[in-house]
Amino acid sequence: MVRSPWLLLMAALVSGEGKAAAPAADLVLRGGRVWAGKGQPSLTAIAVGAGRVMAVGSDADVGGLIGAGTRVVDLRGRLVVPGFNDAHVHFLSGGFGLLSVDLRDAGDEREFVRRIGAHARTLPPGTWIREGNWDHEGWASKALPTRQLVDPVTPDHPLFVQRLDGHMALANSLALRLAGITRETKDPEGGTIVRDRSGEPTGIFKDNAQDLVERAIPEPSREMNLRAARAGLREAARVGVTTIQDNSSIDALRTYRALRERGELTARFSVWRYISALRPLDEAGVPTGLGDEWIRLGALKILSDGSMGSATAAFFDPYTDDPTTSGLLLHPVAELERLVREADAAGYQLAVHAIGDRANSLVLDAFEKAAAANGARDRRFRIEHAQVVRKQDLARFARLGVIASIQPSHCIDDMRWAERRIGPARARDAYNLRSFTAAGIPVAFGTDWFVEPLDPRLGLYAAVTRERPEGGPPGGWFPEEKISLEDALDLYTRGSAFAEFAERDKGTLLPGMLADMVVFAEDLFRLPPRRILTTPVDLTVVGGRIVFDREAPGAAAPAR
Repeated sequence: MVRSPWLLLMAALVSGEGKAAAPAADLVLRGGRVWAGKGQPSLTAIAVGAGRVMAVGSDADVGGLIGAGTRVVDLRGRLVVPGFNDAHVHFLSGGFGLLSVDLRDAGDEREFVRRIGAHARTLPPGTWIREGNWDHEGWASKALPTRQLVDPVTPDHPLFVQRLDGHMALANSLALRLAGITRETKDPEGGTIVRDRSGEPTGIFKDNAQDLVERAIPEPSREMNLRAARAGLREAARVGVTTIQDNSSIDALRTYRALRERGELTARFSVWRYISALRPLDEAGVPTGLGDEWIRLGALKILSDGSMGSATAAFFDPYTDDPTTSGLLLHPVAELERLVREADAAGYQLAVHAIGDRANSLVLDAFEKAAAANGARDRRFRIEHAQVVRKQDLARFARLGVIASIQPSHCIDDMRWAERRIGPARARDAYNLRSFTAAGIPVAFGTDWFVEPLDPRLGLYAAVTRERPEGGPPGGWFPEEKISLEDALDLYTRGSAFAEFAERDKGTLLPGMLADMVVFAEDLFRLPPRRILTTPVDLTVVGGRIVFDREAPGAAAPAR
């Protein structure tokens, strides 16, 4: 058997043939299957020291690195993979969601109201009720909720709960009064106030119209942000997410830094800012990538359209189930192109949200014009979601090197209603995976948490099966877009690391890489795909420290 160069190097160091013996490892995992990355040989053990991978190979290969102080874990056949890098997260919103009412699986309007009322009774009067993440598409009526539905259970609590895609939200009458919204309030550009037949607001606000209510909501306190972040970090550790590429509020950087100073940070963060921050960041000389291996400034975010679930994603043709609309552009085309050009000229990475086929095409236009105007560099433009992309635009993705930042679990959630909303022809161009990779397009995986659960297992299962968690359709929805488990793991680790310019430190378990890894209770490669959903994470390791241990949760230590 031909041994890889890094194993030969480590063997030489351990045996004393090199210039100096290797120091003892801090942590050794052995006796299992170590998936070090796509295309790497099958390995059984890994050694970690000073927060990075020292060696991977057979149990014998790493045995010489075990010293008196080394913690040794017997894998007992379990699977080790690189830590999951979620390329698109609304982390603080997800954390606040864990602390708020959960409406995601409320099966009808009655349960929706019951849960809101029960939560309201736990809160002091005047406290805003937020998050929620409801989905009317799961109700038999498919009808949008109204303020009249929830007013009886929230007389003393202003309410603004979002649909799970974040592109529309429901306000109660008290929230409308506090925000000063009446029937005379006009729709903002890029937003819609849904109204009843008499012209009164129903309480539903879509996309930019949500700002009309948001501006009346007090900012959460620093302590509330810390509580939300702690809840999110516990969830991330439980499901094996070791890096978060985060679109959160302006307080996010301060929140994560405070947790790090207190020794509570158990995941790494690439923190995005919205495009409105371009001028102050540029004037302060704060570039993309500033920071260290724990907290970095990431991309600048632009929203180009809405979502399919809210019927605000921008398409060339009208919606099949509502021919009166083709969706919303959240910026006029000229403004979108200007924002992209100026941010790119200043050297920032851009991550632009685009769902509909028209939005994706317009963002590609803007990227192409900015690259032509500003000259060649390693810019790694990103389109977030890239949900419905025409075949003729795949070649442009590849030629421009645009990263498709995809959330595969959207597919198995939205396929319940996608064909009804946009028709089968456009659905064939939606939620694609194999078409992107076959075209040579770099792909990163994530969840869009709070929109979908943070759990990577759901995304792996979706990418491999394209079936609902409960099963079906048999063989998968547009099964030609399925990919292998190895490819799915690669896109969730190395692919996401590449999307944040971190592929030299993350995404594989080769020597020298950050020791961020996950141990599954069983070898996923040997299981039927449905078992991916139920095979738990046993250990999560960040920087060589165990931050989650399913068998001994109290023993988990914060990374520092």
